[in-house]
Amino acid sequence: MDILKEFIGFGGYAREAEGFMSWQHLLFVTILNVLMAVLAFVYGLRMRGRPAQEKNRVLVTTAAAINAVELTKIILICWRSHNPMGWLNMLPLFLCSVQLIAIPLAAFSHGRLREAALDFVCIFGLLGAILGTYCAGNNYSCYPVLGLDNVASGITHTMSGFASLYILISGMGSLKKENVHLTFLILLGFCTAAYLVNQVNPCNYMFLTQGDGTPYDILYNLVDGNPVLYPLGVIGLFLLYITVYYRVCFLIRSRKYRRHAARMA
Repeated sequence: MDILKEFIGFGGYAREAEGFMSWQHLLFVTILNVLMAVLAFVYGLRMRGRPAQEKNRVLVTTAAAINAVELTKIILICWRSHNPMGWLNMLPLFLCSVQLIAIPLAAFSHGRLREAALDFVCIFGLLGAILGTYCAGNNYSCYPVLGLDNVASGITHTMSGFASLYILISGMGSLKKENVHLTFLILLGFCTAAYLVNQVNPCNYMFLTQGDGTPYDILYNLVDGNPVLYPLGVIGLFLLYITVYYRVCFLIRSRKYRRHAARMA
């Protein structure tokens, strides 16, 4: 029982945080990311060539599991802090936690919206898994590695990475040119919601207010924390990343097509 209380952090963690980039931090997140990659390749290759409905079952399960873990974390954190409204600071409006909405959207929607949602998960899921584990100085500087905050965060981030790799390996993603603007709109919609909530409730959703110990601190320092230039710069980086990702995929496809045409000639 004492171990469970210490894991959840009731009354505050008795252990000191091992620290950002400590060997404990790096070992823990490496184990999670390796496990994520192995499972993605196993299930992705197994489902490749299967009917779309069968492929989607894995995504549906992932959507349910990632939201179950996040909901459990929110309930426990609100409980330990004796603040039933604490969930207002844990809305799915960070780039990584947006996957709590994007993965179910990809699993349950249809048509162009589904294609754009699948692309969104592909593009940001793996990025979130890496940045949200290895670069999460905001978490690992404050909480023990094997505590609720970091364990739950590590699991949800790597589950996003799993979904991203699985979609790519199983062949579910389309990454069509005509869906680029829809992917932009999905991102801009979340950024707009995050910015508005930040104005009402002093949070840092989408890291649009400050870097908070993450690589965004580089941009924040470059613009000297300007309240206009900084959030615009963050959103600009998101859009640039989407553009580069699509561009690289289009180039790879084009080269494959040319090689195939040359072999057939």
